Amino acid sequence: MGYETKILQLKKMLGKKKTEQPEKTVYKKPERPAYIDEWKKAGLSIVENDFGVVCKRQVRYPSDYRHGKYELKQFFHAVEKWEKAEIEHPFSINQEENVLFFDTETTGLKGAGTHIFLLGFLEADEEEFVLNQYVLADPANEAAFLFESKLWQPGKTVVTYNGKSFDWPQLETRWTFNKNYLPKLQSPRQIDLFHSSKRIWKNQLERLKLIKVEEEKLGIKRDHDIPGFLAPVIYSDAVKSGNASGLVKVLQHNEWDILSLLTLYIHSTSLLLDRVLQDGAVTYTNIGKWYNDLKEHKQSEQVLSAVTKQFDEEEAGLAYYYLAFQQKRNKQFKESAESFQKALHTIEGRKKLNALEQLAMMFEHRMKEYSKALQYTIEGIEIIRKADFLNEEQKKRQLEHWDKRLQRLKGKLRKYSEAP
Repeated sequence: MGYETKILQLKKMLGKKKTEQPEKTVYKKPERPAYIDEWKKAGLSIVENDFGVVCKRQVRYPSDYRHGKYELKQFFHAVEKWEKAEIEHPFSINQEENVLFFDTETTGLKGAGTHIFLLGFLEADEEEFVLNQYVLADPANEAAFLFESKLWQPGKTVVTYNGKSFDWPQLETRWTFNKNYLPKLQSPRQIDLFHSSKRIWKNQLERLKLIKVEEEKLGIKRDHDIPGFLAPVIYSDAVKSGNASGLVKVLQHNEWDILSLLTLYIHSTSLLLDRVLQDGAVTYTNIGKWYNDLKEHKQSEQVLSAVTKQFDEEEAGLAYYYLAFQQKRNKQFKESAESFQKALHTIEGRKKLNALEQLAMMFEHRMKEYSKALQYTIEGIEIIRKADFLNEEQKKRQLEHWDKRLQRLKGKLRKYSEAP
């Protein structure tokens, strides 16, 4: 038998070898907790699936139900506004999206031992809104609890408050512990209202806990609410004692959180898209800057211009600053210079230095007014020398850069004065 024939036979033998398949993990359905019927007395229903049991609470709201300043049906108006706006924005939702307002309650803040014990979802259902809350019966029934969330189904848009940093990573961790049994967790589109609130109310709201935003911006004052940090204690007591009467307060707390997500989305959309200004100069200046960061320059300019028209120069100083960059981009150099000049009275630090540099550049290269360019250059150099926002190395580089402009302008002025 030739060498090549032996090689071919060996390949055939190797090809016939079956690869060993990993054994599938057999799921053993846990027993129902002994106290599960007691929990039904607290208004919870019992849902059973292939992985065990889950406790559930459902609340239905008519579309005209009011939470704070808004009726829930105004969510539909908010979606219509985004569809008409034709703006690329993280908030933009269309009517085809399956939107879930989502919040969790957990036994701790982080770590492998932290469990999610409550999943809450609010969604529109034709002419009403439905809240579904799922409560973990006990740790042994976690797979049943996670499966019932339906978050393994595709096509959802999830709206949260700090969910990108907290709720969803926690969910991913718990799903990983049950991945041998559950369908794969989807990666839905997420709209995080915490991050948008930071953008909208920067330098205005000192604290951005949801309850503070409710009180100061949404017209909501909670009565008889439990502090969030007590929720895991109450849940743990319900599991140990079998008495779920205290758990009702946790469910109510979670319900208010989720209703506030819907209200906050409506309110934020109104601030972002309505032409009538409903908040202060700081809020709308932040919104104008946000649009600029999203490359929505036209929308940014409209918002910032409205601020400069409806508020005095002191309140609108920062709006003038951002507007000046928009005007410069549009080659409106005269208007841009005027906006930077108005901004100088209120802005400080790096922004003031940037404004002076822009003015020096425009008066030198666009208006050819070298005396004014020199004036702004000298003022900029003085700021650099006194700046506490620059280290010594940065000051040195900046002074070298600005000195070149200073010497160039002096040269141009000498040449201009010596001209016949």
